[in-house]
Amino acid sequence: MSTSMPSISEAEWRVMNVLWEKSPLTANEIISSLEGQTDWNPKTVRTLLNRLVQKNAVGVNQNQRVYTFYPLYSQNECQHAEAQSFLERIYSGALKSMLVQFIQKESLSDEEIQELRSILDAKQASTDHPKK
Repeated sequence: MSTSMPSISEAEWRVMNVLWEKSPLTANEIISSLEGQTDWNPKTVRTLLNRLVQKNAVGVNQNQRVYTFYPLYSQNECQHAEAQSFLERIYSGALKSMLVQFIQKESLSDEEIQELRSILDAKQASTDHPKK
């Protein structure tokens, strides 16, 4: 697998979400999954699929006359790449600035605050006592 993650548009993300939920799928199955979520016509979905294949984000199997599509990257890999891109573009790579802005503007439940505190505590512990 390539180390450079393809850039995926917002519309393409919707197709990828269908494939991450269940794959391999035919184009018609993807089109059916997106009905009710979008007002895209089948040709639009097929165009998005073709773009994703050209970007090497989606693979294709051809069994007899049926093409099935599957993601070449995990959802986690793509989310991480998008987060890194967002961080670089909007915050010039300053993670602290981004986190502070989100935490100050968003309302968090006590459970979410505790989860964040646990993550930071674990991060600090690993920094204080790095694994050898």
